[in-house]
Amino acid sequence: MSNDTLRDLSQLGIVRRFGVPRIPLLRRYAPGQPLLDGPALVGTVGAARCAEQVRGLLKDAGVAEAGEEGKVAAAVLDATGARTLDDLAAAREFLTPAVRRLAPSGRLLVLGPEPDPADADVEAAAVAQALEGIVRSAGKEVRAGATANLLVVAPDAAADSPLRFFLSARSAYVDGQVVRIGPPAGVAGDADPSLAGRVAVVTGAARGIGAAIADTLARDGAAVVAVDVPAAGEALARVANRIGGTALQLDITAPDAADRLLAHVRDRHGHLDVVVHNAGITRDKLLANMDADRWDAVLAVNLRAQLAINDALLGADVLGDSARVVCISSTSGIAGNRGQANYAASKAGVIGMVRALAPRLAGRGATINAVAPGFIETEMTGKMPLGTREAGRRINSLRQGGLPVDVAETVAWLAQAGSGGVNGQVVRVCGQSMLGA
Repeated sequence: MSNDTLRDLSQLGIVRRFGVPRIPLLRRYAPGQPLLDGPALVGTVGAARCAEQVRGLLKDAGVAEAGEEGKVAAAVLDATGARTLDDLAAAREFLTPAVRRLAPSGRLLVLGPEPDPADADVEAAAVAQALEGIVRSAGKEVRAGATANLLVVAPDAAADSPLRFFLSARSAYVDGQVVRIGPPAGVAGDADPSLAGRVAVVTGAARGIGAAIADTLARDGAAVVAVDVPAAGEALARVANRIGGTALQLDITAPDAADRLLAHVRDRHGHLDVVVHNAGITRDKLLANMDADRWDAVLAVNLRAQLAINDALLGADVLGDSARVVCISSTSGIAGNRGQANYAASKAGVIGMVRALAPRLAGRGATINAVAPGFIETEMTGKMPLGTREAGRRINSLRQGGLPVDVAETVAWLAQAGSGGVNGQVVRVCGQSMLGA
């Protein structure tokens, strides 16, 4: 059995006789797995811009387009041309039967328009926003591990990589999210998910989510520099040895940390393509009792160090073409959390940093994005009291906690050269948690 005993027991018919609802087993990615395990349904609304691209992508991946009956592995609605309430009604005409046809772990994906700020059409702006309400609601209604997400697609957007991610099993725990896709930063990268030839740094890599990120980046072909504090040196070495990477024992809060990190990368690899700011700590206390030591320690690791390293990166010549910076935030930074004012401040600060740096990195052909995990099954959450742990697992649309690999898959997608159309975004990996938007 896994750590989630209730989910495992809910698969048994004898348990469900007592009214225990079945908690779905999610389809997660394995190398060599097809994009989808069944046919896909594709629909359009208005003057749609992306349907042919979607059909071409599905055909290249060996996915058949669905007929009029039967279950589907995915339903994709190209609503990039939606501008009127009549278009919204047409979207409903496609979505209502499509939702009923979704197979277990199916994907409902809506492509929406990016409103032009100079466009005075109020109805079009209302319709674009209405699509968010539809998708977020659908994410709470689809069953058996299915998900619903919205891609807001600008003209000339680099959409292939996001389409593949949100249709695939890599996005198993990403639900009810809205991601904006623009033109690629710099030169458009290959949509191939391979990270072969790319050099990645992962902080906080000795255990938990950081170790999963290192594993996943290496699985996809990256050369990984695993970074963690000297006290975690033994565990860090195990991770580095397992993935064929290198270990760098480094306190990222040290005044010379950024210089040492860049020197290590230059000496070993000559360039850097991916930076994953994963290192983080908690020092929980109610705000009324929060002391300076707890406050300063959390802000130093979770935010100040990222600011310093990013500043050094921007001032150096080590970043390669199509560089990707991925910062681990948290749903606590979006919704807040009792007893975590310091942690929430640091993780909200990460989001602010990402949005501010996105234009600067785009000017260099690079991107920066944040990933905000919700309740993830880790050693830390395993030590929570049972009631708190169960509440954390169940208050999302998928009714279970995520796994470290769910965060890692999202990071690996954003690390791809082909993800250049996604910049300054926050992608929640939370099963559509009821906390926050």
